[in-house]
Amino acid sequence: MRRYFLWLFLLLQALAFSYAEAQADQHVLTGDSAKPKQADDDGFRPDMASAPSGGQQPGMDSWTYKGAKNQETTDKQPGAELVHSAMTELRKLYQPLHHKAKRHQGVVSLILNFALKAVPTLRLTAPPAETPQPTPSLSGPLLHASKLLNEAARQNNSDALYILAEMNFYGNFSHPRNFKEAFDNYHKLALLNGNNSALYMMGLMYSTGIGGAVEADQARALLYYTFAANRGHTRAQMSLAYRHHAGIGTPKNCDVAVKYYKQVADKVIAWYRSGPPGGMRWVDEAHRIADELGGVYGEGASAYSAGRESVQKSPDSYASIEDIIEYLNLMSEKGDFKASFNLGRIYYEGQRGHEINLAEAKRYFYEVAQQYWVKGQQVQNPKPGLDKYAAKAAGYIGRMYMRGEGVDQNFIRAKYWFERGSYLKDSQSQYSLGLLYLNGYGVPVDVPKATEYFKAAAMQDYPYAEVALGALHLDQGGTDDLAAANHYFELAARWASIESYYYLGELNLLGVGREKSCSAALGYFKSVSERAEPFVSSWAEANLAYDDGDEELALLEYLGAAEQGYEKAQNNVAFMLDPEQSLLEIPQWLYRRAVKSPLLRNPRLALTYWTRSARQGNIDSLVKMGDYYLHGIGAEPDVDKALQCYQGASEYQQSAQAMYNLGWMHEHGVGLQQDYHLAKRHYDAAYEINEEAYLPVSLSLLKLRAKSAWNTFTNGAINSIRDEPVEKKHWSLREWINNFLQEENAAGQLYDDYYSDEYYDEATAGQNGAGQMPGGDGPDFDEDGVLDSLIIMGLVVSLAFLLFYRAQRQQRQEEARRREQEGGNIQPQQQPPPAGAAQAPFPQLGQPGFGDGGQGGLVIDSRGTGSPRFERISLG
Repeated sequence: MRRYFLWLFLLLQALAFSYAEAQADQHVLTGDSAKPKQADDDGFRPDMASAPSGGQQPGMDSWTYKGAKNQETTDKQPGAELVHSAMTELRKLYQPLHHKAKRHQGVVSLILNFALKAVPTLRLTAPPAETPQPTPSLSGPLLHASKLLNEAARQNNSDALYILAEMNFYGNFSHPRNFKEAFDNYHKLALLNGNNSALYMMGLMYSTGIGGAVEADQARALLYYTFAANRGHTRAQMSLAYRHHAGIGTPKNCDVAVKYYKQVADKVIAWYRSGPPGGMRWVDEAHRIADELGGVYGEGASAYSAGRESVQKSPDSYASIEDIIEYLNLMSEKGDFKASFNLGRIYYEGQRGHEINLAEAKRYFYEVAQQYWVKGQQVQNPKPGLDKYAAKAAGYIGRMYMRGEGVDQNFIRAKYWFERGSYLKDSQSQYSLGLLYLNGYGVPVDVPKATEYFKAAAMQDYPYAEVALGALHLDQGGTDDLAAANHYFELAARWASIESYYYLGELNLLGVGREKSCSAALGYFKSVSERAEPFVSSWAEANLAYDDGDEELALLEYLGAAEQGYEKAQNNVAFMLDPEQSLLEIPQWLYRRAVKSPLLRNPRLALTYWTRSARQGNIDSLVKMGDYYLHGIGAEPDVDKALQCYQGASEYQQSAQAMYNLGWMHEHGVGLQQDYHLAKRHYDAAYEINEEAYLPVSLSLLKLRAKSAWNTFTNGAINSIRDEPVEKKHWSLREWINNFLQEENAAGQLYDDYYSDEYYDEATAGQNGAGQMPGGDGPDFDEDGVLDSLIIMGLVVSLAFLLFYRAQRQQRQEEARRREQEGGNIQPQQQPPPAGAAQAPFPQLGQPGFGDGGQGGLVIDSRGTGSPRFERISLG
């Protein structure tokens, strides 16, 4: 009966939303336009930190209160004047967040920092109380604004309901968070007019159970996500697509997942192409918090930073961007054109934690160009390599004029700088000239000329030119053109081009020029959706909040991205909620750690996102899953699941930590048969994967050997450590020769593979003879190698024969000497008669004298075998 009541309730909810959608006179907050919206004149927005549903991001179903600008719309609702007055009060509290520059500590400061932390504080204060803190009271403009908004909400003003929900969920304007109040306001707004942002937020709260407002219910989360997605909410579409892709709350369904991912990808491409010539550009914000610390388990212990699959870091990766800029500035002042160009790129492209500065970028690019061109003429005897960097600088200057970045848009000036760069074979300049002629920017449209420029840039593997060529071939529609288009798109996809991903997704989905593949199309559309971070996600707001120290707000922002399927956001949420970030428990009286807020203490949710991150290929997350199941964190203890996680992470020797854990389980008999020998094998394998595990592995092996020795001494039932058997194969001479020749042939094949025609021009190879290296005779490695081998083998065989003959000869000499020694106990033989003397005839059988003085004779075997034998016969 309970199930029927649930379905009846859901049906009534659906009917209510359908009815609300039919009310045309209601004011809907969001519009989800694919075209980017302009910010307010003063940069103010009421939900300045709540981009997941209310932040002012392009096309993000967002709502920004613009006061008098939207007065005609807001006047249609009761309580509109109250909302306008409340926003006037909230403007007084608006404090935008900014990135904080973070410098890496030096060696001395780092040691002092750890030393100060290690000094016992010996505080006599009582431990912090676990009781919840009282809700802070409102005062000043915030109190006045809240009263006005609550009054407007009682009149069913949708704007007031939405603002109150956002303030209670995200804590905007320092408003205390109240998740129950936030959920109630979202629910009222959804019932009032079917607002898609409210529906999405209800799905988010049901999915995570965040704040305890509602219990986690994946079925209801799927329902509300579906309602919001069908009404066009972009983030709901991504969340719903990911659930159907991963099978969360519903069976896996590639067709449904690719349907919603394609809807998001269509919006992303429309937004991308709506920008200036060349498309939108942005700074990638997605990253893992744990990676800044060397991984989930720290530097050297995580698969991210150590082991065979670790990310190899350059020495520069350990320096802060401020230190790099300071160094490059010093080199630039000394006339280093490479440093000047790199500074220009840093300021032009920006990066996480360092904002774009177009004025500085232009200055440094001009500085490089002016070292090569003076008054429009090339300098005499330029520095070596200056022409290459001057061409690149010209390409960037032209791009800034073409796009109107930091300067007024001027296609004529852009063409002037592109021609300079193109003359010096700069790929960006060549592509940009093709873009001008393809679209008629300041020049007549000339598609053949544009194609030539695109081909010149594509010859240098410039991805944007490859996408442009692929699109031109795709428009032709011929069989050969489709094959060429697929080829160019795949080349560009190697550089993570968002347009190439989109085209390949379309081609795989429709089976154009290739077989249909739902899984391949889903992967490409998912990548397109996730690449457009400022359009679909709250990464920038989450990073700002985390850098500002507001971990609760950062968690809520990362939570939205995690629900959309971002693996890095899932890892961040799990890492922030992880209660086991340190395995070394320091006594409370020695070191008092900051107590996490209740919002950050949710091991069940942490396990959920460790699991989702692991399913997207994160090895450290998979090991963390095993830890949680082994120790019963966030779930009941389950040794079998822990074992599966560790075994999965240790496959192909990816994680030393997982291999070490398996050794520990063998050592103690937890989930596996207690076996000291197998434990040693896993400990040794952990060290082979990661040499930085030398100390823990050595200590564990020392303890393990002591336990194994005691087990052997007491005749215990546990399998003790034993030496590995070494199989010694006795090769015959023929087997040895055959194996030797096979190794020589394998070496010759490796040589041929390495110096194949793939690495040399086929035409040149044909002129010099088939298979020959250009500029010389063909390699005769195989013939000479085999001949040398045969000669060596002949010498070896000859030497072996001589040694064998010598041994046989020594053996015969020893036997002859032994016979001589034995002959000393026998009567000496008669001397031969002198020469010419007549010899007495040998007496025949039966004649007199036969047997006189004889010592032996030939007798017949009495056993009836008929075989004669020689016996000594005494005739006395």
